[in-house]
Amino acid sequence: MSERIWIIDDDPAIRYVLEEFFRSQHMPVRSFERGADLEDALSHHHPDLVMADVRLNGENGLELMQSLRERLPDLPVIVMTAYSDLDSAVQAFKGGALEFLAKPFDLDEVGRLVQKALAGANAEEGVKPGKDGLIGSSPAFQELIRMIGRLSASDIPVLITGETGTGKELIARALHKHSPRAEGPFIAINTAAIPEDLLESELFGHEKGAFTGASEQYRGRFEQAQGGTLFLDEIGDMPLTLQSRLLRVLAEGEYYRLGGRDLVRTNARIITATHRNLARRVEAGEFRADLYHRLKVINLAVPPLRERREDIPELARHFLRAAGKEFRLPPKLADRALLNHLKSLDWPGNVRELKHLCQSLAALAPAPLIGIDDLPPEYRRPGQAVGSIERHWTEHLADALYAELGSEHEELFEAYKREFEQAVVRTTLRHCDDNQSEAARRLGISRNTLARMLKEQ
Repeated sequence: MSERIWIIDDDPAIRYVLEEFFRSQHMPVRSFERGADLEDALSHHHPDLVMADVRLNGENGLELMQSLRERLPDLPVIVMTAYSDLDSAVQAFKGGALEFLAKPFDLDEVGRLVQKALAGANAEEGVKPGKDGLIGSSPAFQELIRMIGRLSASDIPVLITGETGTGKELIARALHKHSPRAEGPFIAINTAAIPEDLLESELFGHEKGAFTGASEQYRGRFEQAQGGTLFLDEIGDMPLTLQSRLLRVLAEGEYYRLGGRDLVRTNARIITATHRNLARRVEAGEFRADLYHRLKVINLAVPPLRERREDIPELARHFLRAAGKEFRLPPKLADRALLNHLKSLDWPGNVRELKHLCQSLAALAPAPLIGIDDLPPEYRRPGQAVGSIERHWTEHLADALYAELGSEHEELFEAYKREFEQAVVRTTLRHCDDNQSEAARRLGISRNTLARMLKEQ
């Protein structure tokens, strides 16, 4: 049986005030003077929320709170204290307190915190992480899950395609985990992150003395993945010279280390991934057609987040909960309005972008229940900035230009053009994790043009 709100405080005046307040809000309430009485009551009833004083008569409220959390890990606890020092606040949050409330407090603030805590607890019910970290019930994502299931008993090569941030490596790990090679190693390498002159050695290994600096034999990723799975990420960016060698290894199942004379047999399942359109790169002569057809025996297309918007609330809840555990932060939950707003955004960075936003909100949002007003300004669109009608960026530009036209400033076109270019470059580089080649590709300009624009900043 739930009794909603429990209060423990050795001050009868505080208990009386809070009891009367909650009853006026039609919220069932029960109060205790001693921790032992509260713990005895837990044998018969479970509250939805506890408000606990830090310093009880002869007892430590923080120790009581930790005992409560051990028995009921999901129980929201609001800590109250007349001693609002940093050490007490830190200890309270480390112990799992949802909020730290200093006395004397405003009853409206108490009501707001309690409503948020109870709403958050209800929102959290039934939310569990998906197996293998794969979360989503949308038709597009469930079809992907079914495909992974069908491939569970197979050793067949798989090409995973999808935009940056959609979770391609997570899919690759799930394929490995549910394959006959699950007991073997899972070796991953991002072929776009390693310079061309080092990539061949990383993949195939080298013998001692094969080149300057090769002081000992090195077993490449193919050998490291023996009996398991080799995941080649961003295969679309692999240099053409290495594409030829990779094709031979896939076709013949054997290769030589750099500087070696002994054939090495490969026994690894190959899973590849790319955010590129490989068919177009084949047409442009940037990717070998024969390698493309060998890799895409099975093609798993991971849908972008904007095509599985119904999964966003579940993902957001999971990422907020995970951020709290990973960074030892107080529990934070998203309110319904925020979840609906997040569903309206386009998410160019996909699931990875949503995860990073949730980590930021978990760390910076002041209240336990996060709302739209806690979002960074750039995420308040297109669901409109709070309390205003959204305007197109060109309207803001027109306003700024109109104001400057009345000044003595000259050469406004060049000044605005330079600022526009710099804003575009900074934003694109941030999205591409400062990868200049990728940023130039996304903007449809040459690397030299991008370098010129950066130089002018």
